[in-house]
Order: sequence, then structure tokens, then C-alpha cells
Amino acid sequence: MAKSDDCVRILQGLLVFGNVVVGMCGIALTAECIYVVSSPHGPYPLLKATANNGIYAAAWIGIFVGLALFALSIIGIIGVIKASRTLLLVYIILMLITFAFEMASCITAATYQDSHTPGVFLKQMLEGYQKTEPANNSDKELTKTWDKLMLQNHCCGVLGPSDWQEYTSAFRDTHNDADYPWPRNCCVLDTQGLPVNLDGCKLGVPGYYNSNGCYDAISGPVNTHAWGVAWFGFAILCWTFCVLLGTMFYWSGIE
Repeated sequence: MAKSDDCVRILQGLLVFGNVVVGMCGIALTAECIYVVSSPHGPYPLLKATANNGIYAAAWIGIFVGLALFALSIIGIIGVIKASRTLLLVYIILMLITFAFEMASCITAATYQDSHTPGVFLKQMLEGYQKTEPANNSDKELTKTWDKLMLQNHCCGVLGPSDWQEYTSAFRDTHNDADYPWPRNCCVLDTQGLPVNLDGCKLGVPGYYNSNGCYDAISGPVNTHAWGVAWFGFAILCWTFCVLLGTMFYWSGIE
């Protein structure tokens, strides 16, 4: 090396420490992304029906990137300690490829929420909820997910019960307005799962039906997952970039 032995040891120590952090971040990124794709309370069926489930694609990329970062951090540590130009060159090339994939994952996740406005979910709900002849299992999952969403969050429709009154829908095609102004799951239910006051719910009497929409219950988890994958990924990229620059400098000085 062209530098003094003390400087070399300091640089080696910093690079080893940097790669240890990269490896730990890789494990954390993998764990986070696994949670996103496997969350039992996630709105995946709703997102799948919109034909735009990019957050899950970003999370799957994040899983493999996290594993790659962990493996490459080990290679980097060994290469730094042994001062192996060949090993470090392999490390640098593979890290640049991994860096590009993670950048794509972060950008996809960061821009994902902009594509899901209330209108997107409203159109999906009106066309697919309780469709008389479901085209595939996705339509059945859509109805089940909406039923569960409205029950758990005590909400109705996307923006509110008026969604079922102001727009035509698959639900309205099979239910008359007098008996079913909105789905039964929009009613306030008792412990047995029955409407507290069915007539009051039909008439829209406050206290007997859920007047708030479900959009916040949908967008909340989606935005949380998207920002988690995106900004944690960007933070890892910033750290990895510094470690990568240091490794390139170290590699260039190995004789």
C-alpha cells in the first residue's frame, strides 16, 4: 500500500465496521420486507384488484437485496482483511448491481402511494363487491376483504355510505335501494354480528350505521409499508455508498 501502515489499519477497521453495519442493515431490510409481503392484515386483495401492487414487488426485491447485502458484507470483510484485489473487485461489482436493484425498489415504493387515490378504490369496490358472477377468485377475495375491512374498522364504502347511493354498482344490481341502501356490514352490529337496529341503519339514523369511509383504513397501512420500504432502503443506500467509495479507494491502493 502507498499509505503508512497505521493509515491502512485505520481504513481497514473503518471498512470492516462499515460492512458489519451493511450486513446488519441487510438482515433488517429482509425482515421488514418479509413483514410487508406476509402481513395478515394487509390490503393485498384490494391492491391486487387495482392491477397495481408495486409495493409488494418492491418488497420482494428488498428481501433479496437484504440477503445479498448480508452475503456481500461478509465477502467485503474477508477481502479487506486479506487485502485481496480479486475478492474486493468481485465485491465492488456485485455491490454496484445490488445497489441498482435497491435503488429501483426504493423509487417504486416511494412513488407508489401517489397512484392510489380514493377514486381507484371506489371504482374497484363498485365493480367487484358482491358481483353476481365473479370472474375469478380475486373478485371473491375482494368481497371478503371489503366485508372484513368494514367490520373491523367500523366504516362503510370508500368515502362513506353515500358511495352506494350516488353511483351504480354490482351491489345495487342485486339489492333494492329500500332494503339495502348499503351493505349490512355498514350497520352498527351487536356482539352476535347482527344490526343493533336494522330499520335505523336503513334510514341512516346516526348511531345505527357507520357514516365514515374506509379510505383511511386502506391508505394507512399502504403508506406505512411504502414509506418503510422506501426510506429505510434509502438510508441503507447512503451508508452503502460511503462504504463502497471507501472500498474502491482501498482497492486502488493495494499493490
